[in-house]
Amino acid sequence: MDANLRFWRAEGQSFFQRFLLWADVLDPLLLLKSSDEIKTARLSIQNSGKTLSEPIQNDQTKQAFLLSLSSVHPDTDKIIPVLFRPPAFLPITLPLVIASSLQVQAKQAFFYQFVFHTYTTGFTLLNGNGTTKTEKHSGHEKQIYLGLGAISYAACIGALPFVFMNRYTLRSSLVQLVVQKLLPAPLLGLTSAFTVAVVRSPEFEDGIEVMDRNGKVIGVSQKAGEKAVKETALSRAALFGTTFFLPAVLTYFVERAKLAKTPRALASVRMFMITSALAGMLPLSLSMFPQCGEIKRADLEPEIQASTEETELFYNRGI
Repeated sequence: MDANLRFWRAEGQSFFQRFLLWADVLDPLLLLKSSDEIKTARLSIQNSGKTLSEPIQNDQTKQAFLLSLSSVHPDTDKIIPVLFRPPAFLPITLPLVIASSLQVQAKQAFFYQFVFHTYTTGFTLLNGNGTTKTEKHSGHEKQIYLGLGAISYAACIGALPFVFMNRYTLRSSLVQLVVQKLLPAPLLGLTSAFTVAVVRSPEFEDGIEVMDRNGKVIGVSQKAGEKAVKETALSRAALFGTTFFLPAVLTYFVERAKLAKTPRALASVRMFMITSALAGMLPLSLSMFPQCGEIKRADLEPEIQASTEETELFYNRGI
């Protein structure tokens, strides 16, 4: 079992522990670390031989683990491209979310939705479970094709309400409230979950590796792959659905109460609320499910059940 997964098992058992860990892992300053520093951190972790049976007290060791968690894929042991590491997720998605929330025209909405889903799909592809095996496709070729289709579909769905409103000139205040403020939240949450499920579909079609508590690979399970993808899709839906919904509702009440005197002030309030919601929801959503997922042996395929006496097996859930 990779050091990252061992760390999550030891230090991220509860939701609160995972939240505090993600708050540290998402530190943008970790993006400034060089590849040599990341490799040195990984080497120090691997050479320490620490079993992680107890919480880490040494601050230097913990910093090495945080750098590893933020930069290295636990299945492939490769350094993740800097723009697609977890600490880069908030700085890159925030302006895209704000731009998407301010659009009222279908073409602009489609463009920003397309860019947004392109990035989040690439993030999903590079941070998903990396143990999927398939004979028909090499590398991530299948997932790339699936991702392109999912991105286009999600962008079209996101722009559809504006197409409908503009085409039929439905300009009433109620329609604008629904289309511009209420509808984008569930749509963005659903399309975000959809792109995760599509781009990571090989994981529940071909299966992912499951391990015992000692890190020994027991087999490849479709059931574990399905569970990993479902949990990640739910966390992504909660992240962006809430990020769009809360600021829209709060801004509506601010506007009704006339607390913001000018349109510029109202836009500033909305941007502040979106920033706060996304910054708060990101570690919360990532903490919803354990990073080192657990699945009962009884829930796995018969051939895997026959291969071990362990009652619980483990897998990398991905992000």
